[in-house]
Amino acid sequence: MAISSTVLTLWFVFLVIASGIRLSKCTNFTIINYCKETIWPGITASNNYTGGGFALKPTQSAVFTAPSGWNGRIWARTGCNFDKNENGTCQTGGCGSKLKCTGPGQPPASIAEFTLGDPDYYDVSLVDGFNLPIVVKPVNGKGNCQPAGCDNDLRPNCPPELTAKTKDKIIACQSACNVFKTDDYCCRGAFSTPIACVPTNYSRIFKTACPAAYSFAYDDPTSIITCSATDYTVTFCSSRNQTECTYHDRQLTCNGSNGKLGALSKMWKLWVTALPAAISLPVMF
Repeated sequence: MAISSTVLTLWFVFLVIASGIRLSKCTNFTIINYCKETIWPGITASNNYTGGGFALKPTQSAVFTAPSGWNGRIWARTGCNFDKNENGTCQTGGCGSKLKCTGPGQPPASIAEFTLGDPDYYDVSLVDGFNLPIVVKPVNGKGNCQPAGCDNDLRPNCPPELTAKTKDKIIACQSACNVFKTDDYCCRGAFSTPIACVPTNYSRIFKTACPAAYSFAYDDPTSIITCSATDYTVTFCSSRNQTECTYHDRQLTCNGSNGKLGALSKMWKLWVTALPAAISLPVMF
């Protein structure tokens, strides 16, 4: 009896994942929620808004596998409410009306940005505002490979004119561009060059609280980091000095110094794959 090519393809993908083989130098992103609230990660690639589509309760984690050359963003949606048909809205970071993103994340949101290559480029951006602390750490990479992100919560000390509230609760700290919509705050028009677009009083507040994150559009020298041959952890509501563990090259690898391995065993593992090359491989006999 002939075996369908679909079954054989799925079996091939299973064997690849089980063996730990990395297809086309794929990169693993371990997303961990240390917040006291449930989050709904948003994951988008350039011109492709179909990422995310799952919730992470406190202490849960998920693994997202990106193909070589991936260029995209990861952030947290908060205060979401989805029905059984996966329709709904979020208070911050929304990316359409579905559980899976159908558009880019809406400000305010703290965003991790990646361009995978040799080397990788990565940063955490607060240009679109802040909704949760977020930290990016490389795992056993080569090169600069420093943590990026913002482990301070900007919401309690957010300038009143920038606060986003619901029921008198501050849920985010907006960017000055999003609130005032002027060229100088948005680095556009006559202010669209690195010379003309300079830090403002508001961006300095963000930079002081989060020196390892983008505070305005041309904050490149202190915010972009490079690393090669690495996987990444993206954590919410954690510290840049906190230990995170993930599987890298088929081994459990931990970074940092202050965390506990026991926390890892409490996390639920969700495998969210982006392996179009593998899934579409024809099986020939």
